[in-house]
Amino acid sequence: MTTIRRFCCNDLLRFASVNLDHLTETFNMSFYMTYLARWPDYFHVAEGPGNRIMGYIMGKVEGQGESWHGHVTAVTVAPEYRRQQLAKKLMHLLEDISDKIDKAYFVDLFVRASNTPAIKMYEKLGYVIYRRVLRYYSGEEDGLDMRKALSRDTEKKSIIPLKRPVTPDELEYD
Repeated sequence: MTTIRRFCCNDLLRFASVNLDHLTETFNMSFYMTYLARWPDYFHVAEGPGNRIMGYIMGKVEGQGESWHGHVTAVTVAPEYRRQQLAKKLMHLLEDISDKIDKAYFVDLFVRASNTPAIKMYEKLGYVIYRRVLRYYSGEEDGLDMRKALSRDTEKKSIIPLKRPVTPDELEYD
């Protein structure tokens, strides 16, 4: 049985094995602590039998006006727990919080342009490629900014793709 619950400080000492995947971005402890303190509603863990961490999602809410949105900073599932729809459940949780509690217009995320399995999963969840961000990852690999409109964006303006790629310094938010 899987339990999805809020991430807590103790989890920081227990989730390293989930981050071993080469496609998972890892951050320093203060980064995780900032998210835990500022956006606790956007930081959840999937826990399995024996209190094993199976995966997690962390995000935030940011922007102004029609750019007010939920952002997925990281979502990852340990290899041995993939293909059980855990990422889908975690994504839906963040989308629901963004939509129903924070009344955001959309949810966005960045994914490596080479990460085809993740891109396909996000597309199945209703995300579209909004724009390409040149050299987003470590100044080397392009990232794709993918978005999903929420109920507040009745005209779906937030997901109209840009016609040209952008550079990281052109992004509105961190």
